[in-house]
Amino acid sequence: MEQQKLPNVTVILVLGIASIVLCWCYGVLGLILSIVALVLASSSKKVYLESPENYSDYGALKTAKIVAIIGLILNILLVLFFAWIISVVGWDVMQSGDEELIRERMEELLS
Repeated sequence: MEQQKLPNVTVILVLGIASIVLCWCYGVLGLILSIVALVLASSSKKVYLESPENYSDYGALKTAKIVAIIGLILNILLVLFFAWIISVVGWDVMQSGDEELIRERMEELLS
């Protein structure tokens, strides 16, 4: 019997890389992409474990899953960072767009 490729491995890898690249979009878009990649990786792993002799690229699946996990961690850290900034500076100050007031609040925090 000829071995075939696992389903969605390329998609999982692309989503993982995109989650890392897009983590700078406030962390939300990258977070969604990394979660989708991990769900797809989980389903592909189940397919592999049912009949491992039929599939040849389990190593690529593990690599794609690691990339998705790195993207997830980066996005979670960025979301937490933005939540911390908003809690320290204040939502009203952030929405005002007054750079001088934001700078004053940050200087108060650092001193």
